[in-house]
Amino acid sequence: MLGLPNKQEVRSLSNLGLSMVTIVFDDSVPMYFARQLVSERLQQISSLLPQGIQPVLGLPSTAFGELYQYTLSGPMSPMELKDLHEWVIKGQLRTIPGVSEINAWGGQTKQFQIVVDPLLLQQYGLTLHDLAARIEGNNTNFGGGYIEHASEQYTFLGNGRATTADDFGNIVLTAKNGTPVLVRDVADVRVGPAPPEGATLRNGETVSGMVIMLKGENGKRLIERVKERIASLRLPPGVKIVPFYDQSFVIDGTIHTVEKNLFEGFVLVTVVLLVFLGNFRAAIITASIIPFSMLISFLGMRLLGISANL
Repeated sequence: MLGLPNKQEVRSLSNLGLSMVTIVFDDSVPMYFARQLVSERLQQISSLLPQGIQPVLGLPSTAFGELYQYTLSGPMSPMELKDLHEWVIKGQLRTIPGVSEINAWGGQTKQFQIVVDPLLLQQYGLTLHDLAARIEGNNTNFGGGYIEHASEQYTFLGNGRATTADDFGNIVLTAKNGTPVLVRDVADVRVGPAPPEGATLRNGETVSGMVIMLKGENGKRLIERVKERIASLRLPPGVKIVPFYDQSFVIDGTIHTVEKNLFEGFVLVTVVLLVFLGNFRAAIITASIIPFSMLISFLGMRLLGISANL
């Protein structure tokens, strides 16, 4: 990342399993142009990185982009709530204009778990590497070419994706005396949760989500669009999205504080000037600087497209 144009500094923080690199650009550099420069540099070094390492850019958002946080409640298990959020709710909310990302915590991640019996595996002369290779090779979709018939081409597709525990259990590992040895012959195949690294608790274990705003968007209007989309979602019976943080309340409170301070400041300045100057007209003209200065500020915000947010 060194040598990027209009770069001010590059710093990094590395821990076990995670490295974060921060590039600070001059304020005059457009955000998406800066992201393009960084993305081009990442493509140049992609072939030099260890296998399995894929750096990604952070979200085009700011520290104030955490707009709306919620949890799910309903008569479903933590695994079912996690699947519902990942495959239904999250996808719907990400289509809202102005939403950068939907982050989620809690719940249980669904897995197809293959619990191997080492004695049975050794009995058939197999290793864990053989088992993993067979499962990987038999769990892919692939193109089968085409055949020509009557001046037309018919395309073939090999559909090998396993979708149930029985599909994994029926994968052939090897053959002994003409008899196939399946995965279920040496292992117990089941659906279960991934090992948890934490939990989200609200009247029991649940799933939490956060709506992150795209940089430069109007937070108050975006929250209104999020609420409209949530109200239109068709969720299973009894499942509800329960908010616990809504930035629009903070924005409304901040605007109310600004209005209150402006009014009190205008009145206080007017009274003080009236007392010392003894002239009502002079006091009003001098105190009018306060609302007119704010008017000029809001006109500048309007011209530059800056919304009244945090």
